[in-house]
Amino acid sequence: MKKLAIIGMMMSSIIMFSQTKKNGTIYVEHPAIKVVEDMTKAFVEGDTVKVASYLADDFKAYNGMNTDPDNEGVDKSRYLRQVAFWHNNTSYLSIERAPGAYPDALEYKESGLWVQTWDFLKGVHDKTGVRLNMQLHRLFVIDDDNKIKMMITYDDGTVFQELRQGFQPRTNGTIYNQHENINKVRRMMSALENADADKGFSYFTEDAEFSNLDMPWGETHSLAEEKEGFTKMLDDWTIDAIEVVGYPDYLEYELGAAKVVQSWWKVRMTRKKDDKKFVIPMMLTHDFNDEGMITRERGYYSLSALME
Repeated sequence: MKKLAIIGMMMSSIIMFSQTKKNGTIYVEHPAIKVVEDMTKAFVEGDTVKVASYLADDFKAYNGMNTDPDNEGVDKSRYLRQVAFWHNNTSYLSIERAPGAYPDALEYKESGLWVQTWDFLKGVHDKTGVRLNMQLHRLFVIDDDNKIKMMITYDDGTVFQELRQGFQPRTNGTIYNQHENINKVRRMMSALENADADKGFSYFTEDAEFSNLDMPWGETHSLAEEKEGFTKMLDDWTIDAIEVVGYPDYLEYELGAAKVVQSWWKVRMTRKKDDKKFVIPMMLTHDFNDEGMITRERGYYSLSALME
């Protein structure tokens, strides 16, 4: 039985290797790679004359994300106009190899010479201010004259969608200066002003998250941690007053359907050990769920001044 198993494994290996077939050679260094990278450098510099020198007369560029079966691509003259457009409308443009990546030249037996690259494009669109930072994967077909005959680009189309939207003003919801969610924030702040932690934190969901400027980026406190911290703070401090500055806004966004109250406050406190008084400026944003409960508090304030 053991012999039969060994023979079976040998046969499967023979069958597997008999089904493989080489179709060319992959190069990590090749003149075609230099053509692609030199063309890319000229593209970034906006040098249309130099870019043209690397392109075949019948050059075509394609968007690899385009699913239109009748797409005829972009010819050489139109592509050169795109080079000029990028140069004239983009600041800080760069196209560099993605970290850890390098281009390959693939010399196929049946379909000629290809170069594939993995890059990272960075730039800022001048009019809209949209950051164009994105991964960029491109395939190039190189002809016998070492010219680029075809280019296929795969990129993040959502970046360009945001750019196009930036040309036209549009609304994104409604701003209220009076709303029940504003009332809840007022009641919550009044409860904290009066050291009523139970009532103050009753407006939050059990899984609510809290953050402020004294915390590392991305770190949050739970409801229990925030309530405990507030209660311990009252051992050493007295809250004299929490005064609203201006008026709170309630924003109901169309995008993402977010519900946010943003408010500005002046918190007056007295340190019990020496009766020293402090005033802390504070901006708060509170995210609400559909049931009218607060799910997140972001505090734009720092308590470092209290350490004096």
